[in-house]
Order: sequence, then structure tokens, then C-alpha cells
Amino acid sequence: MANNMTPPVAAKDFLDTHGWKNAEIIPVAGDASFRRYFRVVEGDRKAILMDAPPPHEDPRPFIEIARHLKSQSFAAPEIYGEDLTQGLVLLEDFGDQRMREHLDDHPEAEEETYRRTVDLIKSLHQKSAADVPHYDWEQYLREVNLLPEWYCPAQSLDVDQSSFVKAWRTVLEPVITSQTSPVTVLRDYHAENIMLLDDGRLGLLDFQDALAGHAAYDLVSMLQDARRDVPDSLEDAMLDYYLDGHTAEDAQRFRSHYAILGAQRNTKIIGIFTRLYSRDGKARYLDFLPRMWRLLEKDLVHPDLAPVAKWFDQNIPAIVRGKPIEVTTE
Repeated sequence: MANNMTPPVAAKDFLDTHGWKNAEIIPVAGDASFRRYFRVVEGDRKAILMDAPPPHEDPRPFIEIARHLKSQSFAAPEIYGEDLTQGLVLLEDFGDQRMREHLDDHPEAEEETYRRTVDLIKSLHQKSAADVPHYDWEQYLREVNLLPEWYCPAQSLDVDQSSFVKAWRTVLEPVITSQTSPVTVLRDYHAENIMLLDDGRLGLLDFQDALAGHAAYDLVSMLQDARRDVPDSLEDAMLDYYLDGHTAEDAQRFRSHYAILGAQRNTKIIGIFTRLYSRDGKARYLDFLPRMWRLLEKDLVHPDLAPVAKWFDQNIPAIVRGKPIEVTTE
């Protein structure tokens, strides 16, 4: 997947149509998908141009979920224009103050900022879920299978995939059972997808893959961040903060589900980051794997993850988990 930041051919006509005839188009970023982003500047006006080229990308879920979130008073980008045939979307520019860089520059603000992200999650969980597919058995299992499908071959490991799936079915059963009243799960709720807006709100990005699922998922996404070290003490404090007011029984159950979904998510990400290297040539994602293994191993300590922990001990010993994937160039 080439990281080409030349504006799409259709961009100029699209912007002309939506009243940005003389705008300058400035590359902002690509991401782990085929999507690319450009800042559109005309005088004192600014907007973001999303290039989500079909058939690889479909911007409709992003547009629909953005409108759903805005209807519930969350800060999702306003949609100024769209061309679904070309995969172009013009949307509100949330500026450059991203949570990740803000905390790099202002570590003293870490606890307060994370508390705000938990407040947003609390509020989101009090609202009706978006009209999106459910986080079901098929989705959970497809995601964890990315590890034996991509990571294990990259490490020349011959593993027992059938017992892997069996272990996950056992562990995920109580999570699935508890999802009778699902919430909106943004799925990529972390410090690189949160913008700190001038009006004091948290701007939400990268939610096009949202599903209806368990309340613990976005919390673990934020507090076990794949791209940023979150101190264990802060994770514990924010989990306590989220659970304030819950009964002891409910809190214990939630913590179990939190660990299970943390392990599920971290297993998935190890597979995804390996795939981004093996299939797409993006070797930089391998740098995140030591963090992912640390997070996964922390989750696997929970007794309710014993069947999955046993599988990892039998199939991917600790000495292999710490072994870097060999980067090759052709």
C-alpha cells in the first residue's frame, strides 16, 4: 500500500462544487488503511478532505456515525460535502491539538485528560447505540485469528489453531452473554484519535468501524493504547473512576470482561501490525509489538483467561514473544 500523498484527481472538481474553488490542498496524513487526509485552506477557512477510494474504502459508515454522534451532542466532524462515487468527503477541521502530542508536551495533564476521555465514554454509554452491526462471535473470532494467520507464520511457528479458537470461545462466552444491551463501540478510541478542541470538548475521529458491543471495549482501547504507554497506575485509577457507583459484583464482572476484551484486542492488533508489515510493507508497525505483548501478557494473568493463557504458553513461549520479526527488503 503506497503512501502517496498526491491529492486525488477528482479533488479539485469536488472542492469547486462545494464552494472551495481556490483552496490549497495540503497533505495531512494517511493511516493504516487506504484512507488519506488533506487540509483544505482558502483564506481564513479550513476543512479536511478525506480520500476513501472505492472499492477499498466506503466512507458511508463514517458519515452515518458522525451524524449519529453529533445528534447525541458529541464532537464528531461536521460533514460539509460528499461524493460517494469518488470516495471524497469534506469535513470539519478539528485543528492540530491531538491528545497524544499534547500529553507528550504536557505530561502533568495526563490524569486530567484521561479522566475526560472516561467521562466521554460514560456519557456515550448512557445514550442509545448507533444503528450498526453487533460485535458478535464471528467478529471476535475473526479478529483473534489474525494472530495465527499472520504473526505465527512471520515467526515460523506451527500452532494449533483449532484449540486456539476453542479457548477463545470458552473465554468470550460471558462477554457475549452480557451484551444484551449493547453500547456504541467506537473501536479505535485512543490518544491519536482524540482532538482537544478550543471549546474544551474532545473531538472524535476514526470511528467508521463502530459496532454495537460491550461497554469495556473502548475503555480498554484508551487505557491499553497500542501506540502510547499508559502507566499501570493510571489505567487502574481510570478503571476505578469508570466503575465508581457500581456494585462490587458488577465491578468484578466488568473487570473480568475488561481483561478478556483487552486480551482479545491486543491479540488482534499483534496480528494486524504483523499483516501491515508482511502484506503492505509497513515495517514501522513492528516497533509496536513489544508493547502489545506486554499488554497482552498483563491481561492473560487474569484467571478468567486461563484457557487462552494456556494456549499461548503451549504455542508461543515467552522467548519467542520477545523475538523481533526479521525485516526483509526486496
